Amino acid sequence: MADSATSCAALSAPRRPTATRAIPVPEHLRLGFLPRVFGPQHCGAAEAAVFDAMRRLCPDYCASNWHFYDLSNGGFYMAPEDTAAAGQPPTTLLVCAPSGEQVHLSCDAAGIAATLDALMAVFWEGLDSMVNAYYRLRDFAIEHPEHQGILRVVD
Repeated sequence: MADSATSCAALSAPRRPTATRAIPVPEHLRLGFLPRVFGPQHCGAAEAAVFDAMRRLCPDYCASNWHFYDLSNGGFYMAPEDTAAAGQPPTTLLVCAPSGEQVHLSCDAAGIAATLDALMAVFWEGLDSMVNAYYRLRDFAIEHPEHQGILRVVD
């Protein structure tokens, strides 16, 4: 009897939603990424907004290559390349929250924060289509291992 009760309980337990996955954009699709996610008429300004957000959030950041990611929930983000040598710990960046608090984040987490900041900026400038992109990326950020730091920087 206990086995059937356990089986029924397992069947009726709520299913946990699948975690959102970040999917790296392959090299051969990178040129089309920004026009696809921001729209061809806004991609230059939106890309600049991400870079500006990174410079503002991380004053010591030096330009590097960026990676592009699609999210399995329909969102996207950009993140600077981690330049740590093989076998070395990942690079961390010192990111400044609007409150003045400083947070150490990986390149990936700093890119998420910069993209969230930029999406909010372009939304306020009238690019209404970015509101869904913002919330999809924020949902992913909440699942990220560095979610506390990301949210301190953008909230």
